Amino acid sequence: MSGSYDDSVGVEVSSDSFWEVGNYKRTVKRIDDGHRLCNDLMNCIHERARIEKVYAQQLTEWAKRWKQLVEKGPQYGTVERAWCAFMSEAEKVSELHLEVKGSLMNEDFEKIKNWQKEAFHKQMMGGFKETKEAEDGFRKAQKPWAKKLKEVEAAKKAYYAACKEEKLAISRETNSKADPALNPEQLKKLQDKVERSKQDVLKTKEKYEKSLKELDNATPQYMENMEQVFEQCQQFEEKRLRFFREVLLEVQKHLDLSNVASYKNIYRELEQNIKTADAVEDLRWFRANQGPGMSMNWPQFEDDEWSADLNRTLSRREKKKASDGVTLTGINQTGDQVSQSNKHSSVSSYEKNQSYPTDWSDEESNNPFSSTDANGDTNPFDEDTSPAMEVRVRALYDYEGQEQDELSFKAGKFTAFS
Repeated sequence: MSGSYDDSVGVEVSSDSFWEVGNYKRTVKRIDDGHRLCNDLMNCIHERARIEKVYAQQLTEWAKRWKQLVEKGPQYGTVERAWCAFMSEAEKVSELHLEVKGSLMNEDFEKIKNWQKEAFHKQMMGGFKETKEAEDGFRKAQKPWAKKLKEVEAAKKAYYAACKEEKLAISRETNSKADPALNPEQLKKLQDKVERSKQDVLKTKEKYEKSLKELDNATPQYMENMEQVFEQCQQFEEKRLRFFREVLLEVQKHLDLSNVASYKNIYRELEQNIKTADAVEDLRWFRANQGPGMSMNWPQFEDDEWSADLNRTLSRREKKKASDGVTLTGINQTGDQVSQSNKHSSVSSYEKNQSYPTDWSDEESNNPFSSTDANGDTNPFDEDTSPAMEVRVRALYDYEGQEQDELSFKAGKFTAFS
C-alpha cells in the first residue's frame, strides 16, 4: 500500500478563524453595528436628558409645595429660614439640571447625530457605502485563495477515495488466495485491480500535494490582501471608538455638577443658612412676640370713661331727609312706647299727662344712648316707612345744634314734631 488512509480525516472540522472563507463578514458587520451604536448612544443620552428634565420639574414642584407648607406652618424664626433654604437650594439645582438637559441634547446628542451622518453614507439600494466597500474588498482579496482551496479540497477527496479503493482491492486479493475454487484468471484480475488502484493512489496523491503547494504559495498574498482590507476597517472603527470616547467625556463633564462653581456655591450658601439657625434667638423672639414679653393694657380705674362715651355718641351726625322728619337725640320712652316703637320702627306720640323721669341712669336698660341704639340695631329714630305721625318730646338737658340740620333744645321744654 503506497499511502496511508484514515476515515476520520474525511470529516470536515469547522473553524472560527478569520482566515476561513467567509469569516470576514464579522468585520463587515461591525461597520453596520457602528451605525446602530450611534443610534443607541443618542437614545441613551436622550433618555438621560428626559430624566434630568423630569427631575428638575419635580424639584421645582417640591420646593413650591414645601415652601408654602413651612411658611404657613407653626415653625418660626431662624429655623424657619434655614428650613426654607432647602427649597431655595432645590430651585437653584433645578435650574442647573435643566442646563444639563440642554447640554445633553443641544451639544452631545447633536454632535453624535452629525458625526453619524458624515461617517455613514446610505445607498439607494439599501445599506451603507462603507459596508459595501469592505465587503467587496474582502471578497476580492479572498477569491483567488478560495479557488485554490477548493481545488485542494477536491484533490484531497480524490486521493482519499483512491486510498480506500486500494485497500479494498488488496483485501479481495488476499481473500481470493485462500479460495481453491477461484481459477487463475479470476485471481489475475484481482491482482491487476490492486495494481491499478496503487497507480491511482500515486496520481491522486501527487495532484493533492501539488494543489496544496499552490495553495501554500498563494497564502502569503492572500493574507496580505486580507490584512489590507482589514486595516481599512480597523481605521474606520478606530475613528468611531475615539469619537465615542470623546463624546462620553463631554457627557461626563455635563453631568458632573461637582465641578460647576455655581453648584458648589449653592451648598456653601445652604450650609451657611442652616448654621445661622439660633435656638436661643428663636426662643427670645417667641417670648417677646407670643409670650410673657408682650405688652398688656392692664385694667385701671377710669372715672370719666362713661362721659367720654356719651360725648362720642352725641357727636355722631345723622342727617335729616326732607320726608323723614328730624334727627332726635335723648328720648326717654316708657315700656309701651318702646314696644310700639319696635313694632312700627317709628317714634310713638306721647300723652300730655305722660310722666317723665327726672333722674339720669347709666344702666343699659334705661340708657337711650346704649350701644345697641348707637349701632342702629334697634334705633327708635330709624327711617320710618309708615304714615307721618306727630311726636311731642321733652328735652332732658340743654343742647345747641352743631350743624344746620340739627335742632337746639332747652331742658324741660316740650317740642312737637311731625
